[in-house]
Amino acid sequence: MNEQAKALYQRMQTEALGNEVGPYTAWYPVNQAMIDHWCEAMGDSNPVYRDAAAARATGRAGVIAPPTMLQVWNMRNYANQVGPGSTSADPFAMFGMLEEAGYVAVVAVNCEQEYHRELSPGDEIHHTSQIETISEEKSTALGVGFFLTQLARFFDQHDELVGEMRFRVFKYKPHQRPDAAPKADDAPPRPKRMRAVRNWDTGFFWEGADAGELRIQRCKGCQTLRHPPSPMCPDCQSLEWDYVRSSGRGTVYSYVVMHYPPIPPFEYPNPIALVELEEGTRLITQLKGVTEDEIEIGMPVEVAFTEVEPGMVLPLFVKRGG
Repeated sequence: MNEQAKALYQRMQTEALGNEVGPYTAWYPVNQAMIDHWCEAMGDSNPVYRDAAAARATGRAGVIAPPTMLQVWNMRNYANQVGPGSTSADPFAMFGMLEEAGYVAVVAVNCEQEYHRELSPGDEIHHTSQIETISEEKSTALGVGFFLTQLARFFDQHDELVGEMRFRVFKYKPHQRPDAAPKADDAPPRPKRMRAVRNWDTGFFWEGADAGELRIQRCKGCQTLRHPPSPMCPDCQSLEWDYVRSSGRGTVYSYVVMHYPPIPPFEYPNPIALVELEEGTRLITQLKGVTEDEIEIGMPVEVAFTEVEPGMVLPLFVKRGG
């Protein structure tokens, strides 16, 4: 870090790190209507979210809200307003000092949630916010900047802690484009692809790709296969899982060919397919080695592990037998 970045880092550590603000209150209590909308949008048919009898059969008092709705109840509205009774303090006020120093861009990195108890209709939720961690200045393919982690702690009407969420962002200075057009023999480096997040739930998939295996997450409770990977089984709510090795064969369930706008580093036209594997799960992938006119629904395909960049292997798909 240069001296300016060091001074900014120290200022953020002193003025912003660990300062808790709140509360930020929900617009409405937990309610069945919003639960129904969420389940419909997510395609989640778990009966404990919508059927009181089914919920009671599992030992619960009644319907519960999907745990992943934790942050939904307190979200700002389209006018960027917070719920009644909320503090006016900006949980990301420190962004101002970063933007004044030229770190004007931001990108979400990842989000982690931890649930302490299930929520039911009638619960009234509020949360507090603090900046939990601030990294030193880092250099990435996007630019140079700081990784910031916001810790949001969610409470019910009895001030009982019901859940926590860590939301990580990268606030950065974008790399500057050269003023003059490069010469043919002096082209700028090709933009790199964003790296996938490897965490507790997804690491097995990317480690499999590195090893030339297409891995599918499997619930240990009911043996249901699922993709993309997730911490909880949507069918039986088990948190225990392992994986199976896919044959790598499947068919094109749906597809789109991207033409515009061009986004580096992809080449265009860019065929993107939803592939249904022989095992029954589906995944989104790029097709390679086929023309736009060749692609059709039901086309047999197979995985082709491809090193798209040094050290980055992706499970792309090719026409089977082609």
